[in-house]
Amino acid sequence: MSVAVIGMGGIGGAVAACLALSGRHRVTACVRRSIGEITLDTAEGSVRLALDTATSPASVNAVDWVLVCTKAHDTASTSSWLKRLCGPITRVAMMQNGIGHADRVPQFVSASAVVPTVVHFNGERTAPDHFRLRHASHQDVSVPDTEAGRSFVHLFDGTSLKTACSADFHTLQWSKLLINAAANPVTALTRQRLAVLRRDDIRTLCLRLLDEGVAVARADGANLAEDAAPRIFDALMEYPPEVGTSMYLDSLEGRPLEADALTGAIIDAGTRLGIPTPVNETLLALLHAISAPEA
Repeated sequence: MSVAVIGMGGIGGAVAACLALSGRHRVTACVRRSIGEITLDTAEGSVRLALDTATSPASVNAVDWVLVCTKAHDTASTSSWLKRLCGPITRVAMMQNGIGHADRVPQFVSASAVVPTVVHFNGERTAPDHFRLRHASHQDVSVPDTEAGRSFVHLFDGTSLKTACSADFHTLQWSKLLINAAANPVTALTRQRLAVLRRDDIRTLCLRLLDEGVAVARADGANLAEDAAPRIFDALMEYPPEVGTSMYLDSLEGRPLEADALTGAIIDAGTRLGIPTPVNETLLALLHAISAPEA
């Protein structure tokens, strides 16, 4: 297969490296500046590998798969790449946080060609050419149980990333959104890694915002129990305490935060469904305040 990866952050870098290492596909990273070689760190050790890169949409042609690994708020910037990369048989996997992935892609990309994903692994970019991959559960990426989803799973055969189809992807997507909506805002606002969630007062805060999120998710059709909040928090505690969330790392670097795609998605759905979300609204206001440029 020919595969183009747009967005070489922690997720994109790890995915591009794993696909390239399998030797099964022609992988091209779509980047602003040519990289040439990258390093991937895993629990098994480090590997340095060559990676084909393209720095201009004019230099690429249609491929079998496009993996969009940008932050949700950067999706619009992929349009010029997608116009060149998408052909009649191209599938586009949205490897991003949040929900409503198909609604983000440009209108010229057929909705039937879009494969939403839930990314479970932790990917971190420690330098422009250096990435770290941590497996956080028995599964690394989940997709809907559709023909396109099964094709995505096959794409990763022979790689170190474990992919699988989910019969209830809607619930899985909401569960991951809730994990992110607890971990990302708190770590960004406190400027601490996941270890901060082990504080009793922070746990109480997380459970309150998760209670709101679970109520919204259930109203939206997700198959979650009324008391799902503590179980979701317990799942979050299985991540290593030294892990830094994407929003935490963005806050340290002064980059825009993915607040609207995470906390904002809960608030928007709550407004649509008539479910109050005051704790999440408070966090979103604070996140907007720390990510806004100084006056």
